[in-house]
Amino acid sequence: MKKTTKLITAVLGLFGGLVAALAIAAYPDKTISYIIAFGPGGESDVSARLQEPFFKKFTGQNIAIQYKPGAGGASTWSQLNGMPADGYTIVGTNIPHIVLQPLEKDVGYETADVVNVYWFHYTPDAIMVPADSPYKTLKDLVEAAKKAPGTITFSGSGTNSANHLAQQRFDKLAGIKTTYVPFKGTGASNTALLGKQVTGSWGYTTVQMMLGEKARCLAAAMEKRHPKIPDCPTFKELGYDLIGGAYRGIAVPKSTPDNVKKAVSDLIGKINKDPEFIAKMEENGFAMVDVSLAEMPKFMDQMRQLYTGLAVDMGIKKR
Repeated sequence: MKKTTKLITAVLGLFGGLVAALAIAAYPDKTISYIIAFGPGGESDVSARLQEPFFKKFTGQNIAIQYKPGAGGASTWSQLNGMPADGYTIVGTNIPHIVLQPLEKDVGYETADVVNVYWFHYTPDAIMVPADSPYKTLKDLVEAAKKAPGTITFSGSGTNSANHLAQQRFDKLAGIKTTYVPFKGTGASNTALLGKQVTGSWGYTTVQMMLGEKARCLAAAMEKRHPKIPDCPTFKELGYDLIGGAYRGIAVPKSTPDNVKKAVSDLIGKINKDPEFIAKMEENGFAMVDVSLAEMPKFMDQMRQLYTGLAVDMGIKKR
């Protein structure tokens, strides 16, 4: 009798696994809900809109983009693990946000609670000055900052943002002291730059694409020069080991089955490697990265170490 029961259990388990495998092989077979933790119009929204036709191209299915802004994304990320865990609800995530927010205060989630399955791009940090600025190169700016500490001012998109962290990192690398002036978003930061309320701006390569000839990019935090901004050197080639920006990816609820997590990761990876998609992303100033589910633990460990160290240096870490 026991042998029969074990056999039945084994057969049922095998059957259940087969059904799950067949179901995921057809993934997705219906619309995917894609939740953005911010309002419409931002770079997370732009990214999702650029991805949208490629979901259709590779799967024949649509995505339904929804906006759930609040608390800099924290209100959505704190609810992530209560969402359906079937691969049909995916959530956009950001670094450094999901590392810094829980360090600063109780936001309803910890970094480890956010299960990322893919990081697909980042907006590289960049220093920009008005087109007619007397500072033609990064060297010019650094020399001026050394002569008069604190007098070089930079606008940026908020306190403790990727821009703010980049300013802090660069000051340390260059041995200078500059003044960071936070604004409510990239648009306000750009207005301050063009209105010459500040010396320059810590923005992103996407901003340089938007501003065009109105601004000059002195350096970008990339491994290699951005293909659409070839005249802007990297910090690395100028002698500063600075690579980073605002990273964007996809997360699913923690209870999502492993094979479903992999299926979502594989789909985003397929989209991310499409030449047409890459071209559209680069045209908008984004830089591609490919961090899949398998590579996620190592990548997240590196990001946690980097931003936790910066949080301590900046006095952000309160918990």
